[in-house]
Amino acid sequence: MAFFEMDGKQVYYEVHGEGKPIVLLNGIMMSTLSWQMFVGPLSANNQLILMDFFDQGQSSKLDGAEYDQGLQVEAIKNLLDHLGHEKTSLVGVSYGGNTALKFATMYPDMVERMVSFQTMPKASAWLNDIGRSWALSIDDPHNFYHTSIPIIYSPEFYNNNPEWVDVRKYFLTTQFFTNKEFMQAIARLIKSAENFDLTDELKKITAKVLVVAAEQDYLTPVADQRTLKEGIPGAEWVLLPGCGHASMYEKPTLFTSLILGFVNSSFEGLQ
Repeated sequence: MAFFEMDGKQVYYEVHGEGKPIVLLNGIMMSTLSWQMFVGPLSANNQLILMDFFDQGQSSKLDGAEYDQGLQVEAIKNLLDHLGHEKTSLVGVSYGGNTALKFATMYPDMVERMVSFQTMPKASAWLNDIGRSWALSIDDPHNFYHTSIPIIYSPEFYNNNPEWVDVRKYFLTTQFFTNKEFMQAIARLIKSAENFDLTDELKKITAKVLVVAAEQDYLTPVADQRTLKEGIPGAEWVLLPGCGHASMYEKPTLFTSLILGFVNSSFEGLQ
């Protein structure tokens, strides 16, 4: 639970546990607080490193700035240098997964293994227009909730967990979506992802990679996630049935098992 400085701005991070390091990277509306339920299992035998990207959580807000995910990549690089890690495993969800992929193309020697949840090789017109609809709703907490949140989950999970959904709706619409600074930061984060495209860069990734797709992901559809897998040399593939974009909340045990199993396994296959 600390900060380091990058170009005069503050980046917040947390380190939990000891062992082989895992850097866990946030989705676009997340922060280090979003991972509380996962800290225990993911740090029991590993060093778990969490961070808030710029415009997230406790890191500096970039009011009036325009940037792309390359800035967040440099924040990861500066964090690893600050901690003295020459090589690590990266785990990213959605925005965090895309940023992890970009990091692995820019600094391939620093990534040993990577688990990529709900990511795609480029920002599609489909995803960009969904993001723009979110940005157009930032001035109304309830409009933003109904525009952005239901589509993150599978219909089965959303319909079968009404109490969980109601608590989350109340929490988001009263604590976060009413915060003007938070919402303006979300709009900047959305814009920062619009030109994301690693189609021609994926071949630079040398890490062992597991691409995890979700059957009912309506933000990053399965076809796009399969294209991502096919673009990364030697990448593995898992499809989560009956699951939406927020797989960490819908399938938390499976989420942690995939991370720990893939990062920590020493099995190299048949010789």
